[in-house]
Amino acid sequence: MSDDYDLDAGPDPAAFAAATPEVESPVDPVYAVGIGPGNPDYLTPRGERAIREADVVVGFETVVEFVGEVIEGDALTCGYRDESETLDRFAERVADGESGTALLMGDPNHSGYQFVGKVQRAVDRPVTVVPGISSLQVAASRARTPMEATTFVTLHKSGDVTPDLDRLRADAGRRHLLVLPRPYDWMPGDIAAELLDAGADPSLEALVFEHLTHDEEARTATTLGELANHAGGSDPDATPFSDLSVLAVRTE
Repeated sequence: MSDDYDLDAGPDPAAFAAATPEVESPVDPVYAVGIGPGNPDYLTPRGERAIREADVVVGFETVVEFVGEVIEGDALTCGYRDESETLDRFAERVADGESGTALLMGDPNHSGYQFVGKVQRAVDRPVTVVPGISSLQVAASRARTPMEATTFVTLHKSGDVTPDLDRLRADAGRRHLLVLPRPYDWMPGDIAAELLDAGADPSLEALVFEHLTHDEEARTATTLGELANHAGGSDPDATPFSDLSVLAVRTE
């Protein structure tokens, strides 16, 4: 059964997922599959096979919808309110001997570990992560920010993000930055204002990518100083940017 947790008091399910390496050559694992940025062209063949062969899949409704045509088994969808009970239903099916796959946007290694941890705590079988293509990787290509010269931070998670903001504040202007914002309290404008407060140069080049790989993909090219004008608020009306955004800040 999945456990209740308080992210402010712990334990964080992401820490649970990252506590030990995966089991080597697991028998009948549950798969945690990254489905890419939602464009089926970016779903890897290995991920597609794990989805298609599963008796039951589980994931947030908005994620499952992207790969509906691939799913041949039963789909259990959830939102934040019924996430725990849905994972319990998934775990019961897996415990009865059915094959199971959990679905995550992008690559589970890029901001998906909280859900991986929840799945891992719910099921009594090893969990194998199947990496995917992340919007982060696409953004790095669009912005020409090599990953080895870039600091990546995800704010797209529950709980305290202060350590992540500290990393951005320390590296702004020294390294490229790639950030997955959090709707809607840490959107691109809010992050820009945070970096300026840390002494970052307002003239640093900032790029906001929205809906990457989709028909409605958009790019806003601006500066850190201009972007900070959009800081403030915690609802969709307070920002011009989508909840499906990636922020890139290029170093000089």
